[in-house]
Amino acid sequence: MAGHQVLVLRIGVRIPAPQLQTPSSIFEVAAPIVLILAAGQGTRMRSQTPKVLHELCGRPMVLWPVAAALQAGAGRVIVVDSPERALQAVLPDGVELAVQPRPDGTGGAVMAALAHLQAVAGASPADRAPLVVLSGDVPLVSAEAIRGLAEAHERGGAAATMATAVLEDPSGYGRVVRDASGDVERVVETKAAGDASAEQRRIREVNAGLYAFDRQALGAALPRLAADNAQAELYLPQVLELLRQNGQSVAAHTVEDPRVVLGVNDRIGLARVRALAQQQIHERHLRAGVEIVDPRATVIDADVQIGPDTVIEPFTTIRGRSTIGAGCTIRHSYLVDCTVEDGASVGPFAYLRPGAVLRTGAKVGTFVEVKNSDIGPHAKVPHLSYVGDAEVGEGSNLGAGSITANYDGREKHRTKIGKRVQGGVNTAYVAPVAVGDDTYTAAGSVITEDVPDGALAVARARQRNVERYAERAKAGHQERRLHSEEP
Repeated sequence: MAGHQVLVLRIGVRIPAPQLQTPSSIFEVAAPIVLILAAGQGTRMRSQTPKVLHELCGRPMVLWPVAAALQAGAGRVIVVDSPERALQAVLPDGVELAVQPRPDGTGGAVMAALAHLQAVAGASPADRAPLVVLSGDVPLVSAEAIRGLAEAHERGGAAATMATAVLEDPSGYGRVVRDASGDVERVVETKAAGDASAEQRRIREVNAGLYAFDRQALGAALPRLAADNAQAELYLPQVLELLRQNGQSVAAHTVEDPRVVLGVNDRIGLARVRALAQQQIHERHLRAGVEIVDPRATVIDADVQIGPDTVIEPFTTIRGRSTIGAGCTIRHSYLVDCTVEDGASVGPFAYLRPGAVLRTGAKVGTFVEVKNSDIGPHAKVPHLSYVGDAEVGEGSNLGAGSITANYDGREKHRTKIGKRVQGGVNTAYVAPVAVGDDTYTAAGSVITEDVPDGALAVARARQRNVERYAERAKAGHQERRLHSEEP
């Protein structure tokens, strides 16, 4: 522990997605403390962004194991970060942050948090809770895997319990070496050529990167770690060897789903994990009664909510915390942080930007963009329109080419369009402006003044027809050509 200082912060940024809600504890003894190691910079990502902050289906990667830990009923969740504290702004309320002063490996990350962990030691059941360690770059770990490991650790009474998985291709993973009795003897890293022998590299059982520890046993073993490997780092799996040397038992818990061990080392790994995460999201919605016509051509973020009997047609993207009700139809459109209520219709080629709200039965059609606007029940914006910073009342119908001119060069202003308004094609509403109920606007009008209820607004120049214009234009063209040909 010498030279290690710990900074623990309480983070006040709440992420209200339902996936991050904490259920009541289901553990018989005490809910585990979950420690997530996320201080690595991920140089192989070749990015200025820390690896665990790269987006995975609408969430920073680190929030996937955080969400799983909270779903599993963790008593406390602690994330280990680097001194830059880049994760501080994204962690949800109640999740604690510990800082690893220098990049000295996974063992060093746990050592950096040890002072905080020891601060909660005591005689109550909560203080005797086991410590579960996860990796921030292994995002597909599930709440079920965390619960299963913690429960196996409680039942077995070992000093440590590690999760393992058997992979067809174990390349890059630490290999699990067992003794003659089948207990875990140690984990051999394979990051560099000198870390493991050829025989050890043939082992297909790998370290899943999930551990459950007795905290007192862990605290006694951590100071004995040695950086005698090709990376010159303190490897947390070495603790297992030290525990066995001390006569303590190390149990193994095999996970059935190999996806929980998939780590992200580079952008290729991120793409592979993203595809699996997207598949999980699609399957969750399909089981809930959502019709995704072609999942291969559909992108849905993790925190999107969709009601039953909604149809998502191909080439649709739904991002952020968008909420879509039941019985809607979304065709070939792009939705971000918006709300679509029951029975509404979107697209094709529509763009719903943050703050867009479509009320029950509303329609936004082809090549329509809506931003920070409320489209009332059964109102229609059928095609080729932009509605920004506006309210459109119930049953209104805006013609093709309708525009709300919401920006005067300095500030944004709102447009209020009443109920049952019939907007003519190519109408521009110059905000701030209010259009009353049951009104009409003439095609091609530029509405700059409020329109009272029941009125027809005509705001365009009077048409003037110039007779025989084509004949005169043709004659003038011929005369100019003759002059140009004169010597």
